[in-house]
Amino acid sequence: MKKITYLLISILCFSSTQLIAQSINTCRAEFKNDTLIIENQLISRKFLWNNGNLITRSVTDKKRNQTWNWVSNDPDASIPTHIKPESKGVFETKQIINQYNQHDHLEVSVTALMGTLQVKRIFQIYPHVATISCTFYLRGKVSPQWKQMAETPPNAMDFKGIESQKSLNTLTEGMPVMDKLALAGNHWKLRPVEFFDMTDRNNTLVKETNYNLYRLPGFLTGNVLFIKNLMDDYSFFIVKEAPCSYLQLANVGFDFLVKNGSIQTVGMGILPTDITENEWVRGYGYTFGLGGKTDLEILKTLRSYQDAKHPRYADRDEMVMMNTWGDRNKDTKISEKFILLELKKAAELGITHFQIDDGWQAGKSMNSAFAGGNSENIWKNDKYWLPDSVRFPNGFKVISDEAKRLNLKLSLWFSPSKDSSYKHWEKDAQALIKLNRNYGIETMKVDFIQIEDKTSEINFRKFLDLVQKETNYRMTFNLDVTAGRRNGYHFFNEYGNLYLENRYTDWTNYYPYWELRNLWNLSKYMPTQNLQISFLNKWRNLDKYPANDIFAPKNYSFDYLFATTLMAQPLAFFEGTGLPVEAFAVSRLIKTYKLHSSKIHGGQIFPIGEEPDGKQWTGFQSIINEKEGYVLVFREDNSETKKSVKTWLSSGRKVSFKPVAGDGKAFEGQVLEDGKVIFELPQKNSFALYSYKAK
Repeated sequence: MKKITYLLISILCFSSTQLIAQSINTCRAEFKNDTLIIENQLISRKFLWNNGNLITRSVTDKKRNQTWNWVSNDPDASIPTHIKPESKGVFETKQIINQYNQHDHLEVSVTALMGTLQVKRIFQIYPHVATISCTFYLRGKVSPQWKQMAETPPNAMDFKGIESQKSLNTLTEGMPVMDKLALAGNHWKLRPVEFFDMTDRNNTLVKETNYNLYRLPGFLTGNVLFIKNLMDDYSFFIVKEAPCSYLQLANVGFDFLVKNGSIQTVGMGILPTDITENEWVRGYGYTFGLGGKTDLEILKTLRSYQDAKHPRYADRDEMVMMNTWGDRNKDTKISEKFILLELKKAAELGITHFQIDDGWQAGKSMNSAFAGGNSENIWKNDKYWLPDSVRFPNGFKVISDEAKRLNLKLSLWFSPSKDSSYKHWEKDAQALIKLNRNYGIETMKVDFIQIEDKTSEINFRKFLDLVQKETNYRMTFNLDVTAGRRNGYHFFNEYGNLYLENRYTDWTNYYPYWELRNLWNLSKYMPTQNLQISFLNKWRNLDKYPANDIFAPKNYSFDYLFATTLMAQPLAFFEGTGLPVEAFAVSRLIKTYKLHSSKIHGGQIFPIGEEPDGKQWTGFQSIINEKEGYVLVFREDNSETKKSVKTWLSSGRKVSFKPVAGDGKAFEGQVLEDGKVIFELPQKNSFALYSYKAK
């Protein structure tokens, strides 16, 4: 490879000692005397430049004027066998302003030449958010030694009795490290949070553990790590921007390698064989954030970052969707006549988006109820993603016109061709762009994804990016996470919402408290507004549930089933024509919800009460600001008509609660110790949605 001479530059051609001018002037990158500082009005991280192979010297909480100095002089990141920077490195900045798909922020690019390998880090910092993010890109020629190590990655369980830094260094030689926190002190408590998708298989989606730092290394798994100093109760967090731990590419077996004085975020999702000499290969990334001294502070910072990364717009992202697949008729009924009937029923319910699942297209998928379906080589069929001419003799014109007349947005199901690692991504993208231009389709469920290698990941991202760009970011995606090797909750999460679960009364795997529990557990660590949560036709398959099953759907009102979804994006997972007349009474609740949904989803939503198990008092709180928000409370199957429920409200404050929906009554109460509020619901399996104002 031709040797490249690196120069320290600023793309704005300012002196390297000046702060880089920008419209988002609270976010700054300053280079002076071999020191790089990235900061906004809340957080500052100071690095020794080290020819672009950065070494953190300190992190500062500017709000509290508190600084943590690093106790190590080792570089933050490391690539196996590519240890020493060969030249001065490259420093660039870029302002990201007025972009529809992301909030304004500053990007800071740092590139180092590590032997024959170029390593580029792109940092992101947002105004008013106490986080700094970093994504890795690699390009160049990889040393043979790394290739050998990648073929036999170290197994963490094989290492015992490691007592020296030398032994620790030997352990990490074969794995990429993205960041290293070298925090002083012996009293750090860690809480890794692991996430699970593949929800066709998993019904517990969040797992937390507690861990104390020790002098010997620990191997922690999870996308989120909370770090608490027991001396003063101050906390930090790290988000590993990657798929769920067990499905990551180039998996090293864990996400964080920790010991006293060293918390390393490991695994970039790149194998040596993925790297080319001419094109940058994007790896995983991380976000480091300041938390403060309370659980609410750290969760609000995490949520502020997540919301900044993925802005939501009510006219695009708010949806009460009906999907045709939930009654398990698959594609047997899909036709123009059937869809016209379904659109009418959807409008009667108050649905906003009507989605035709698998079966609308001329091609036949492997999930078809009819013989001959296949998902291989579908790119060879130029008509595969056109409306089936037998089912829809008028294309989508008739149903599209009727949807518009009923004030419904028509939506579809789609499965990109996975052959050759999504090599034909551009053809798939053009199919969606054409559907958007011809019929105004703006929401697309994307299914059957299999990210088996880096090329698949790269091409799938290109597919999503092109569709959004060519539709002026009006196209949004329901990304299915029910099966296969997909991107989880903290990666590819800027493209829409997640279609979370397939649950069916046919298989008796739909229980309202299961849906509620999974949403409740996820709500602590990710925006519920980015999840689709389903409610089903409870009158179907009554005989398949045991007669004495107190948690069977028949024991809940249809309003209750809908209420379990309203802190997320509700998904009516059924055929409207299959509902009894009494079901349409839920339209009153849906109408009320739509009046408040944008405001509810404009807040930061967190769980309250106890984890749902069918017998608890539980729910959610949407915090709009310090004085107002919404509370959704569920009384499950228990005998307590009143209950003190732990909220995120401050103890001692007087708060007035105004009922919006459900069975609650207006009241004014004082918040008790630990943020508890006494709620009253007269009937079991009931709920109340309140707006509140604190004095």
